[in-house]
Amino acid sequence: MTWNTNAIRPRMLIDGELVEASDGKTFSIYNPATREVSGEVPEATADDTNRAVAAAKAAFPPWSALGPAKRSVYLKKLAALIREHKDEIARLDAIAMGMPVSTHFFAESAAGQYEHYSEAWPHIQGQASINTPGHVTMTLRQPFGVVALIIPWNVPVHFFASKSAPALITGNTIVLKTSEKAPLAVALIAELIKEAGFPPGVFNVLSGHGIPSGQILSRHMDVRALSFTGSSRTGKLIQEEAARTNLKKVILELGGKSPAIVFDDANLEKAVVQTRYSMQFNSGQVCMANSRIYVQSTIADKFVEQFKASYSSSVKAGNPLDKETNHGPQADELQYKHVLSYIDSAKEAGATLALGGSGKLETSNGYFIEPTIFLDTPEEAKITKEEVFGPVVIINVFETEKEVIAKANDTEFGLYASVFTKDISRAMRVAQALESGYVGINTTSPNTAHDLPFGGYKGSGQGREGALYSMDNFLEVKSVIMAVDAE
Repeated sequence: MTWNTNAIRPRMLIDGELVEASDGKTFSIYNPATREVSGEVPEATADDTNRAVAAAKAAFPPWSALGPAKRSVYLKKLAALIREHKDEIARLDAIAMGMPVSTHFFAESAAGQYEHYSEAWPHIQGQASINTPGHVTMTLRQPFGVVALIIPWNVPVHFFASKSAPALITGNTIVLKTSEKAPLAVALIAELIKEAGFPPGVFNVLSGHGIPSGQILSRHMDVRALSFTGSSRTGKLIQEEAARTNLKKVILELGGKSPAIVFDDANLEKAVVQTRYSMQFNSGQVCMANSRIYVQSTIADKFVEQFKASYSSSVKAGNPLDKETNHGPQADELQYKHVLSYIDSAKEAGATLALGGSGKLETSNGYFIEPTIFLDTPEEAKITKEEVFGPVVIINVFETEKEVIAKANDTEFGLYASVFTKDISRAMRVAQALESGYVGINTTSPNTAHDLPFGGYKGSGQGREGALYSMDNFLEVKSVIMAVDAE
């Protein structure tokens, strides 16, 4: 396949073969910076999805019996191929969902994921004991079988690797579905999977919309576990489908409305730079972006002034393929209109517009939205409560620690929160009080630690991912008790 033309025609990977959709249907992917067609992508049918699951089911016995040391060889080969093609992977994400190539490090991090898990398999261990008189007891850690992975569009290459690598090394076979908004880079990696020599059926990659392929994977009786990252609405639907069918294990990482709290003793310059970057990165299309910033009243004016200046001066919007660009468009027309609707709702709610507040489609021909800041936004406003997924931040003022904790927790989301202060006691009090699965102290998203679990409280999901934790998601625990005869 030629990947350097304007007429990209990727294929799916089913049972070790690169294929079109069984009915020949495709859907168009548009470059969000130019609105030109970037590619025509196969729309997986119900038959395609069922065939992929059947292939994974057939491949499971020999793959799980192979042993993790031998399985790791395939992961290492894939890591090397991804690293070799990292520039092309970045280009494909740029023309599919608008991520600037200058900020795209995900091919490199994906290669690192495969390398990490290729060496992490010695941690797949059970336990043994003689604490039950007359018996030896043990636990075994065994793979589920066929697992489905449904990944989001905002950082597709990252989630492709972070979900598939632990699932594969633990002995599962997989069917992975890409997002209809950003399938191109992953389609290239599907070709690399075949080149790496994975046995047929072990690693299947589908493209298409939630219906039919995503829905079928959620319902399928032969899928024993499913990991999904995306919107809370879709996560709930997947959970419902799983509950109605075979009660497959479901791991969910969902949306966020992440608060950042800045106390008056904080390093102001550091707080400004980090919270601004959290909103600017990937044009705000990040589930853990600190889209609510609460600043103590005594420093609020100074913080807002510096934040506005930083947000304005640091953004270089333009063609995502240009090395100078660090701010791309929203992923597509639907996302563009979605963000603008929240901007309008904030204005209607009486919030004060301090920066930006409009789209640039008329002047740029792309789905660009100005970095936007709202002040004095009512806590009950729609934009305060719901995830926007764009470069739109609200900055509100607080007086006391108790007050700001209550405001920060007044949401159904709980993915990432941060607190900026030099008072270590206050930092730890607030960290414990925040209803969030991840808390940064004097740092904020997207900064995370490789050896910590990542996941959300409340409506932000269930389960944890990351480093050794992700392997647990794809391993069943079996208890074995063996009677030992007395002499």
